[in-house]
Amino acid sequence: MNFRQQSHMKKMIMQSIIGFLTCFILSAFFLTKEGAFAFIEETVPSMAKTDMPSVPVSKFFNQDDSKDEQNPELVKDISENIVGFDDITYQSSAVPASKTVTQVTPELLQQMENVDFLKQNYYLVDSRTALLEGDIKPKEFLEKDFSIDNSQKGPKVLIFHTHSTEGFIDSDMSKDMNEGIWGVGEELKNILEKKYGIEVLHDTGRYDIVDGKGQILGAYERMEPAIEKILQENPTIQVVIDMHRDGLPENVHLVTEIDGKQCAKIMFFNGMCRLNQDGAIKPTEGLANENLQDNLAFSLQMQTTAQSLFPDFTRRIYLHAYRYSLHMKPRSLLIEVGSQMNTKQEAKNAMEPLAEILASVIQ
Repeated sequence: MNFRQQSHMKKMIMQSIIGFLTCFILSAFFLTKEGAFAFIEETVPSMAKTDMPSVPVSKFFNQDDSKDEQNPELVKDISENIVGFDDITYQSSAVPASKTVTQVTPELLQQMENVDFLKQNYYLVDSRTALLEGDIKPKEFLEKDFSIDNSQKGPKVLIFHTHSTEGFIDSDMSKDMNEGIWGVGEELKNILEKKYGIEVLHDTGRYDIVDGKGQILGAYERMEPAIEKILQENPTIQVVIDMHRDGLPENVHLVTEIDGKQCAKIMFFNGMCRLNQDGAIKPTEGLANENLQDNLAFSLQMQTTAQSLFPDFTRRIYLHAYRYSLHMKPRSLLIEVGSQMNTKQEAKNAMEPLAEILASVIQ
């Protein structure tokens, strides 16, 4: 090959590379909003009492699909089992995520009386429900005393997992429960007991497995009698935590650094027990929650405490129509720890700050 041929070939290769990069950049621009995707907020099917379709079982027993809010036809074709939010963007985005305010000053408390401010800074509201003026009572909620009675012997906190088979990117769920979200709950139990002196009961129930196979649909119904029995047998339990792992598109990595460790971000979850049906707000029949106000106050105290201690650790509180597992105790929490794209260690690292937040609220 002579010099002229070599030069011509080099020129062709450079043109090909430039053309490829140009197409890639233009595609990214048109497929995103200023370089950052936003995801529609959808959740896993709720209690089997609703007419929800069954969900296909994937590697982690939770099929994870993204939704492009700019493509309504695509939205129709994708399953609705993602607990994902429009505050989550692709990691390639150069736009930094907005930080929520971390201190509850009198000025902030006044702003929190406005429902639009709450939606922008503290809550993400699923389209199947609604957040109305007066639902959140910031001053009343933040003044509630959620400290527990730690004087009697016996567990004070119950941790369980309605979806025990949820795993992480490096989980081998064929080994044992420690590989997934149950192992993360065990980490929280150990920290609360050893560091804060709070006795914990960690349930080993497998409510999303039927006849040896993963079955999400109906897990909340299967969970309830077993958890009610545990609560009856252990009257010292005052805090109930249903711990999950979120499902998000594979481009998303929910992580923040705390004390030099990579920690999965967490999110608190509340059910409003009412549906938004064609603009009319209706209660979810047979799914009332007499502890709803306390549940909302408890998660708000957890959220504001988290923002004060670890500002980048939590996502906004997610509000959905159904009650899930939140009706059995006033101090009930449903917590999403990271997503299927986090590692086991990132999820376990998140338990140290979560334990500190919880201990700050209940001690």
